[in-house]
Amino acid sequence: MARNPVRTAVQRPSPGQMSLSFLGGAFSELRKVNWPSREQTTRLTMLVLIVSVVIGAILGLIDIGFSRLFALVTGG
Repeated sequence: MARNPVRTAVQRPSPGQMSLSFLGGAFSELRKVNWPSREQTTRLTMLVLIVSVVIGAILGLIDIGFSRLFALVTGG
């Protein structure tokens, strides 16, 4: 039969201490981040914009095709 583990009293930090601890940890982690260079950021931003425009155009053409097909089927 399993025994209940002995529980010890744990002192919890106050909300203010928790906030400061969280912010300190967040800033510590941000210092470790390997940030991209300006050139990488520009290149990847342009890639995202180009892919978005291409996918938007493809979806627009599909929408036009379905609209015309629906009009043809319904006789409208």
